[in-house]
Amino acid sequence: MPWKGRRLHRCKHIAAFLCLASFLGVLVFWFHEACQEGENFSPLADPSEGPRGHPGITQLSANEEPRGDPAGITQGSANDPGNFTQARDTLTPGPYPYVINEPNKCPVGKPPPFLVLLILTEAHEVEARNVIRQTWGNESLAPGHGIVRLFLLGVKGGEPGRLQQETLEAESLRHHDIVQQDFLDTYYNLTLKTLMGMNWVAVHCPRASYVMKTDSDVLVNTDYLVHKLLRPELEPKTNYFTGSVIRSHHPIRFFRHKYYMPREEYPGGRYPDYCAGTGYVFSGHLATDIYGASRSVPLLRFEDVYVGVCLARLGIEPTPPPGASLFNDQGLRYSGCGYNNMVTVHKLYPSQQLEYWHRMQSDKHDNSCAAAQQPPLTHYSGWDPLLMFYTLWQKSLNIC
Repeated sequence: MPWKGRRLHRCKHIAAFLCLASFLGVLVFWFHEACQEGENFSPLADPSEGPRGHPGITQLSANEEPRGDPAGITQGSANDPGNFTQARDTLTPGPYPYVINEPNKCPVGKPPPFLVLLILTEAHEVEARNVIRQTWGNESLAPGHGIVRLFLLGVKGGEPGRLQQETLEAESLRHHDIVQQDFLDTYYNLTLKTLMGMNWVAVHCPRASYVMKTDSDVLVNTDYLVHKLLRPELEPKTNYFTGSVIRSHHPIRFFRHKYYMPREEYPGGRYPDYCAGTGYVFSGHLATDIYGASRSVPLLRFEDVYVGVCLARLGIEPTPPPGASLFNDQGLRYSGCGYNNMVTVHKLYPSQQLEYWHRMQSDKHDNSCAAAQQPPLTHYSGWDPLLMFYTLWQKSLNIC
């Protein structure tokens, strides 16, 4: 081999060795950091809100000191199944006082709604709520079947929170679709927000056929959801819970990751099967059952995992949707055939939701899309190589 060729060959080997050494160094550092279990780190601090306590335990309200647990949602043991019949019989308006409520959205004496939409939002997302009211959350989209729309919020502290609250209360008087309780509206309190929605349905709308929980950055194909997935001409399903089903997912113990789960909060090595929180649909009666189960299941920071734990306590497994791509939780570029053959698309700005909704209404009459069984998926980049390597490494070594 010529001298230049041998030198190039040697350089390639050195470069490969350095890359491997760097990768192993990152893994060693990651191993050391992950095994610290969050030392000098507040495990329930919202990265966007600063340090704070456990949601609903050490800081129940934005305006007052802890008051105990009148509804009992944190009582009981994770291994004690509890008395769900008694829980259903003693439902209360919730563990936190209502700031804004709409108890008459499902009036007695009128047919119950076919679908209740529980949409998690924050006070400042005025544009998103207005777009949803005009598009997929319009309560007149399924004539004769009935849709109820509710936006779920906690409260914000400080002067900005007070100004937002004034605007929110005026918005509530205008639209009558906002439900708010007195807990801090933070990322790790999404569990409380979801439980608030479950409790609202259980108390104020228990005869609803179906409920959907979703987020304000999700576009829901309401027509597909109602007429192709749920089908109001059929008897409502019981114990039905579907969405983007996540199976055999391991808790992430790397405490700097957004989805870090401390061992003291969830000591198990694997989550029960659950549906991604960007959008899941379930039988109306399950709102009562899940809220009842929550009274004997300690709170977790991730609402979708927590609801999965409650379902497991009830002996209910999520049902995979009839199409693997019906519930998108990653983000998706617009496609007429694709969007019209899906239930949810995640990670959309209000302007995108408005544009894509109108394009969907035009494209759904395109005969070339009628035979589409699976939408063409062109995802936005959501790949996390570091998380992938960490997960594979953690599974293979079964340590940390």
